Amino acid sequence: MKKIFLLTALAGMFAWSTASAQVRDPAMSGAKLSIGADFALPTGNTSNAYKLGFGGSLQYQQPIADQLNFTASAGYLNFTGKDAAGGLLKFRDYAAIPVKVGLRYFLAENFYAGGELGAAFGTSDGARTSFVYTPGIGVEFPVSDKGSIDLGARYEGWSSGDYKIGDQVHVKNFVGIRLAYNFGL
Repeated sequence: MKKIFLLTALAGMFAWSTASAQVRDPAMSGAKLSIGADFALPTGNTSNAYKLGFGGSLQYQQPIADQLNFTASAGYLNFTGKDAAGGLLKFRDYAAIPVKVGLRYFLAENFYAGGELGAAFGTSDGARTSFVYTPGIGVEFPVSDKGSIDLGARYEGWSSGDYKIGDQVHVKNFVGIRLAYNFGL
């Protein structure tokens, strides 16, 4: 985990040092659609009930001002329940469909910070809909005229859920990692 954050920070510093105001890479401008793999590392009480979460997502970006993009995303996340009470109990798996909108500000041509708000629609038995807030950072690496690799890290908080043993536990918070490919539109 620390290596991923360090790699993201180093890539961001490199992007910051090589950014140019006059020349813009075509892969870094215009509307984009991305498809990505998501990994969720539960934190707080959520880590007592769930192992690593995983899933996928789609994200749309549209520039609305210089260095500022509107984002809209939807995905699927699945968390595997852990054993509790020495293996006598097991938390049920939990799955949700998060749908979010937000803003992404490019601090340099490739390095960004942003945030999203939305809802996570639980798909497991007894699951509820949660309010979602997500601040994050990331870096985009151009790989073609209209394509780029997007590596982002975020903290994601979900509003609903009580921590219960033997009943459905709703995810409350996690650190998310997303690796995606952006297609220029």
